[in-house]
Amino acid sequence: MNPVVLIAEELAPAAIEVLAHDFDVRHVDGTDRPALLSALSEADAVIVRSATQIDAEAIAAAPRLKVVARAGVGLDNVEVPAATARGVMVVNAPTSNIVSAAEQAVALLLAVARNTASASAALKAGEWKRSKYTGVEVQGKTVGVVGLGRIGVLFAQRIAAFGTRLIAYDPYIQPARAAQLGVRLVGLEELLRESDFISIHLPKTPETVGLIGEKELAIVKPGVRIVNAARGGLVDEQALADAIAEGRVAGAGVDVYSKEPCTSSPLFAFDNVVATPHLGASTHEAQDKAGLAVAKSVKLALQGEFVPDAVNVQAGGVVAEDVRPLLPLAEKLGRAFTAVAGGVAASVTVEVRGEIVSHEVSVLKLAATKGLFSSVVEEQVTYVNAPHLAAERGVEVTLATLAETADQPTLVTVRGALPDGRTVSVSGTVTQSGARDVLKLTEVDGFDVEIGAEGILLFLRYADRPGVVGTVGTLLGESGINIAAMQVARREAGGETLMTLTVDQALGADLLTSAAESIGATAASAADLRDE
Repeated sequence: MNPVVLIAEELAPAAIEVLAHDFDVRHVDGTDRPALLSALSEADAVIVRSATQIDAEAIAAAPRLKVVARAGVGLDNVEVPAATARGVMVVNAPTSNIVSAAEQAVALLLAVARNTASASAALKAGEWKRSKYTGVEVQGKTVGVVGLGRIGVLFAQRIAAFGTRLIAYDPYIQPARAAQLGVRLVGLEELLRESDFISIHLPKTPETVGLIGEKELAIVKPGVRIVNAARGGLVDEQALADAIAEGRVAGAGVDVYSKEPCTSSPLFAFDNVVATPHLGASTHEAQDKAGLAVAKSVKLALQGEFVPDAVNVQAGGVVAEDVRPLLPLAEKLGRAFTAVAGGVAASVTVEVRGEIVSHEVSVLKLAATKGLFSSVVEEQVTYVNAPHLAAERGVEVTLATLAETADQPTLVTVRGALPDGRTVSVSGTVTQSGARDVLKLTEVDGFDVEIGAEGILLFLRYADRPGVVGTVGTLLGESGINIAAMQVARREAGGETLMTLTVDQALGADLLTSAAESIGATAASAADLRDE
């Protein structure tokens, strides 16, 4: 009997063709919950888009299930931890929409430059007013690209063909890589002051939410036009509306919103705002690419072969049981390292110490690499694409193993050399609390700590003196940010000190800056270590 592949939503004919010869392909309406649960009882794989919910209940209803495939980029409708706990592989199509998303940003930029949408609406309403909708040329203008991930690079390559000057802000890309693309790297403030057009291509993280708000919009070049086809919330919508109303910003193209679906926004009141309902991935080609990609992944998985877009490596069955608890630890150490370093290292070493090195632990290097880039690129980072992301940015990641460790039975350290010559390290271990694994940070850049590697962590470095803890606590409290845990580490009284806090809510960039300024911190960063 051939394995059963259940298709719960519309899939491209080419994708179905990939599966038809080797598997029993069945169809069900994924939005019909009873029908879905019944059909899952015999499924070896299920393919969904965005409407079908594959949660713990659905996974429990599928005793034969080996693969859940999402024909798209996100995984909001798939409960990955529940799948992982059952040993079910989860795959998606992380690069299926990157061309469509880049082209949408270009389309919005051109539409805003030439007042296309408002002129079209006026003409259809019986008005012929050419002079009212006079626009500007793109040629010869300075275009600022905020974020040079894959979509940002595709956008830059396309807009360069219009004869533009390209500058970019991305603290996580090496200058040499930017130079190869014909892009000059600058700070965010310089980009805001110089750009005639700004296009945003960043992931949504605690540090990027509200990245462009009232303060940033106050220093933009007069007449700038801003495009956001990346993630809602990166630009403060009310602040942008105010800047447009005041004439500082000449127009905007917006495809994403802080809350979606969005049918009401202060931006909708302006004729010089082109607003679309999150159409970045809405092309026939992107949908077809997604379906074809996951069909190929499902086929590989059911045939027991290597799967390039597997999201949860634990489901692969090649990681020793003793090593598995270290996977999330290594990934979180990578995330924390990037936050503390404040940029991408030139080279990184993942050190694994203890008896655990008698097992194959190279997967921990992959997990740490995944963490290094998870908060700084647009696309989803997996255990497979993480090395490619590192190679694209010129970051060499190596593994070192030692059989002995002084303080912990098992210790994992992510240590990296930064381009400015500094060395940064973050270490952690896994302990047991009953039957539960507890992930802990044990060292941050030379400071001994002992704090859970979970939630949202803030790192503040400053000169030791009385009153600092109270100042930070008061500021966060007044901002409605609850502190779940705090630890202060110092090498000597009055010397350099590291405060590490676990907070319940994400901080915007402005609040983190305010906290740092309030205590004269020499460095401040945030790491999102919440489970994905």
